[in-house]
Amino acid sequence: MSRRRRAIGFAVLALACAALAAAVAGGYRGGIEAQLGPLRSVLIARAEIAQRQPLRSTDSRRLLEVRRIPSRFAPPDGLASPDEALGREAVAPIPAGGYVTASQLRLPRDDAGRSDPDPAAGETVEVVVTGADALAAGGVDPVGSAVDVVVTTEPHGAGSGRTYVAVTGAKLLALREAGPADGADTIGPAGPAPLVATLACNRGEALRLIQAHNYARELRLISAK
Repeated sequence: MSRRRRAIGFAVLALACAALAAAVAGGYRGGIEAQLGPLRSVLIARAEIAQRQPLRSTDSRRLLEVRRIPSRFAPPDGLASPDEALGREAVAPIPAGGYVTASQLRLPRDDAGRSDPDPAAGETVEVVVTGADALAAGGVDPVGSAVDVVVTTEPHGAGSGRTYVAVTGAKLLALREAGPADGADTIGPAGPAPLVATLACNRGEALRLIQAHNYARELRLISAK
């Protein structure tokens, strides 16, 4: 056999081996995904986060990072973006490499142990919400009360959207019917007419709500009590 024929033979064999390896790897990957679920973004602590340490935008790159892991291993209340953690503080120390979850964070508290939603000490933001009528189910005007904002994201690929508490204990300053200028046609499922809520919160929470308003499928208010 000539050198040229041997070279062609080796090239064909190499291509066949590469194709076989790709097929095996693809089947293995598909089998793992079927068992453990699709990959999901989770927020991880890059360095230890001390108890009551506030998470500011200037510290996010140093303290936080996003990784993608199989859904089966992701915590149910895990955060998917540093923006979801900004403006909060750790309830207890979070070790380096640990998951950063919604239950591990809270609003910064003053010396009396109370969150301060006073707009003079923070920000006000308007967002289109659904389900706010339920807050007045008892006949009491909800304006002036503390509310939590629950965000449901749009589904990604074959997966389902995420639902998480974006803000806790925000003060509801006003509530009105949404109009065309409020972008009410771009958020929320079909159903009761959406409303525009004016909320008082800190700067990090305000930025998080503005971002959620742009990409979320639904923002819903529930009583913080």
